[in-house]
Amino acid sequence: MNKTLIGPQLRQLRRSFNHTQAEMARQLGVSSAYINLLENNQRSLSVKVLMALTDAYGVDWRNLVNDSEITDLADLRTAVRDPIFAGDPPDLQELRGAIDHAPKLVELFLQLYQNHGKLRENLRSFTAGAGAAETIVKSPETAIYDFFRDHSNHFAELEVAADQARNAVGGRHDEVYSNLKNHLKHAYGLDVTVTDIDAMPDALRSFEEDTGQVLLSEALDQTNRNFQLAHVLALVSCGRLLDQIAARAQVPTEMGQARCRVELANYFAAAFLMPYDQILYTAQKASYDIDRISTSFGVSFEQACQRLTTLQRKGAQGVPFFFLRIDKSGNVTKRFNATSFTLAEQGGACPVWNIHSAFTAPGRIVPQFVELPDAGQFFTISRTTDRPVVSRHTQDRRLVVTLGCERSHIGEIGYAAPFNLEDKAQIAQIGINCHICPRHACSERAHEPLHVNLPVNANRRGSTRYES
Repeated sequence: MNKTLIGPQLRQLRRSFNHTQAEMARQLGVSSAYINLLENNQRSLSVKVLMALTDAYGVDWRNLVNDSEITDLADLRTAVRDPIFAGDPPDLQELRGAIDHAPKLVELFLQLYQNHGKLRENLRSFTAGAGAAETIVKSPETAIYDFFRDHSNHFAELEVAADQARNAVGGRHDEVYSNLKNHLKHAYGLDVTVTDIDAMPDALRSFEEDTGQVLLSEALDQTNRNFQLAHVLALVSCGRLLDQIAARAQVPTEMGQARCRVELANYFAAAFLMPYDQILYTAQKASYDIDRISTSFGVSFEQACQRLTTLQRKGAQGVPFFFLRIDKSGNVTKRFNATSFTLAEQGGACPVWNIHSAFTAPGRIVPQFVELPDAGQFFTISRTTDRPVVSRHTQDRRLVVTLGCERSHIGEIGYAAPFNLEDKAQIAQIGINCHICPRHACSERAHEPLHVNLPVNANRRGSTRYES
């Protein structure tokens, strides 16, 4: 095995738990001197210590360790501990033996386990009302999500194009709208007009290429007017680049390809309004205070959240986040992911997760520590965001956006500071969806899982009707 050095990551993890080297050593069953050597990259990470870190701190080290053998071992260990397997899982020595002596079999097993996970998600989609044919072929939305996630939600070409465009437009953040209007006019011959709601009742923005008109609804506030103009700038300044990147996504339908192009143009718009180096500096300085970031760049809360998921440039990475947006019925209307967290494609999210309760506290940050069935732990914040209101008939059109990161990064997140991280009761045991959640004795269970048999005893009443 090649040497695996993770000194800075280990130090960051220890500090996020407010542990001394001695306290971490006790957690891992090693000496404090050994922890000191690891943090200073004077010793390489052993598999035993890696697994102890996973057990003691609930982190997914696959995102931090590049050694393929260690990564395979972590994946294999996670798979065999899934509740779908009865009895005690193989020990570490057995798993190492499998990787050493039957690597191809391990590869096929992990592929089978991943396919099983996809099948569970398809079954969940089917029970949610999707047609059988839709569950067999990957949906365009899923293809786009997977494409973005495969790129860690970061596209260097679009970052460069957005920086070049921002330099061409010039000006401060509070001058974006007027400068964008002037640039679109002089560089591309486009006239921008704010239009009465009655004249454009079913749209917020219309780009009419044949007449050189960009029409914006007066229902848009200033931050969204800026974003829509930046989106149009993407279409006219780097349309060929958008086409090239979208083609790589191999989205199965023509409509899906168009949707992918829209998402890439949105990416450009966010990068234009919040240049990479500037927002990374501001975010780290402000301990990822999203209101502070929004104010600094003149963007909305939602726009800032989504932009934070894209800060994954090699050598200048921010905290890896996932982003989720839902409506009042729990339908997922937008999702992006730069973490190992599994985001459901459709509604029915776990009621233990407080993402839904954010609707009862409009405009307030609702934080929570959560743990998935595979023991991965995350810190999430949720808050409402309002849709444009054009009349009394469109009031209270709120959505909730959620931003989350792995627990190992909470030392960088100011919202996590008030929590007592030693109190395990503060960590909510969540699942992705009742249909595919293997947790036993969950008081919030609404459906029997499709892939796990829960014990039933006629002489005993459990916490739900599905198990006893």
